[in-house]
Amino acid sequence: MNSEKSSQKTLPSVHKNRSQTGLAQQVHRGLDAFPFGSAVQLARALRARKVSCVELLKAYLSRVDRFNPSINAIVVDDREHALSQARRADRALARGEVFGPLHGLPMTVKESFDLQGLPTTQGYVAMRQNVASEDALVVWRLKQAGAIIFGKTNVPLFLADFQTYNDIYGTTCNPWDPARSPGGSSGGSAAAVAAGLTALEYGSDIGGSIRNPAAYCGIYGHKSTWGIVPKRGHSLARVPVAEAEIAVVGPLARSAQDLALALGVTAGPDLLISAAVGYRLPSAPKSVKGLRIAVWLDEPSAPIDASVRACIRDAAVALRGAGAKVYFDARPQFDPQAADATYRTLLLAQMGARRPDFEKLLERRHKLRADDVSPRALQLRKATASYKEYFDASNQREQFRWIWRDFFSRYDVMLAPVTATPAFVHDHSEPMSARMISVDGAPVPYFSQLFWAGLASGSNLPATVAPIGFASANLPVGVQIVGPEMADHTTIWVAAQLGKLIGGYVPPANAR
Repeated sequence: MNSEKSSQKTLPSVHKNRSQTGLAQQVHRGLDAFPFGSAVQLARALRARKVSCVELLKAYLSRVDRFNPSINAIVVDDREHALSQARRADRALARGEVFGPLHGLPMTVKESFDLQGLPTTQGYVAMRQNVASEDALVVWRLKQAGAIIFGKTNVPLFLADFQTYNDIYGTTCNPWDPARSPGGSSGGSAAAVAAGLTALEYGSDIGGSIRNPAAYCGIYGHKSTWGIVPKRGHSLARVPVAEAEIAVVGPLARSAQDLALALGVTAGPDLLISAAVGYRLPSAPKSVKGLRIAVWLDEPSAPIDASVRACIRDAAVALRGAGAKVYFDARPQFDPQAADATYRTLLLAQMGARRPDFEKLLERRHKLRADDVSPRALQLRKATASYKEYFDASNQREQFRWIWRDFFSRYDVMLAPVTATPAFVHDHSEPMSARMISVDGAPVPYFSQLFWAGLASGSNLPATVAPIGFASANLPVGVQIVGPEMADHTTIWVAAQLGKLIGGYVPPANAR
């Protein structure tokens, strides 16, 4: 992949630039879409030369200097290279040349994507010097569409938490309340978008890692159908690796239209098969009227807070008021616990196998007593699953995919939670498996909410998160919109309709 070398600079050393702050105020006055508007609006304004690419980038950098020190969302800064690219983009516009639909748009990507000349660590100290020699494919495609990527956003260690902190870059805070988690593993991504520090973001998801940060931070996020956006360059390896099952990459944004824009420029097969394979995703519906919407609000093993349930119910009622047919009792015909167990085997085996310290996990498993059935022991066994165990889980997953196909022959989408609660207070206690969250005042196992992420992830389904309101303490609540495989346009479209009906993204007061 072709891309230019970048200089490395981490954000703990950034300084506030008074001239940039003044420029941000000037851009804000002259451009309604800055800083909290949609990427679609910003890209349109750039092409119309209402603002220059350099001006818009500097305006966002000014906000980074002002707000990022307290949020710690953007942890790798590539501004000097980005500024040179912005100047190049301005010269192209002056000649009447447009690189693509993202021409000149300033954006960031999750730390786990390779960005040439910069480290990819996943928060693992031993990989601190793991510098990428080329861009990840998604990054390359974004750049080919004209995007200017000026930094990378924070992640939890090995992308494996509902929070975002690590020993290299520290803790990322939720812009709605710095005492709370922004989610994980794309927590830095969601916090940066919500706080208006970037125009657009790209993250990854295997266990809700796009969706729960989007919900906690009050923005939009899309978990794409498995395989439609290649993940080459999204790993710690410096060579191409196999396309990991159930793991996907996808965008985070302040509007559903932005999700569609970012997905449009990144979806498509990789070079190995692109000569013969292409994706033609089904079109979205034309009207809410007659749309068949299933709603899954309750599951005994994965309770959700009443505040989350109420917001999702209100969203379903709003769609019904617009003419949709809503079914609160519709369910796919499988045992939810069996589906969850299969998903967790696939999830934990994938996450365990990709860790550089996998041998240590094996050593810990060998020390387990045969009668140890604690949550920690069960998780460790799944994280070190044998090929036979993984093979059996893959076959079980295939059965669930066909059951979902039958379900979606009768319903267009399903609304469900993706988080049990609004954003919770930071909890870095160990072991992680012993953590609890409070649901309606009762302690619930930390990882119980993986059930909701697994509904889509376990069967390769697309799922879009949309902000749908607020709970107590003025914390955002999101809904997960799940659809049949390849119906990405439909789930994103339903998210957009909800935004029209009940309102969408709202800027956090702390970032205005």
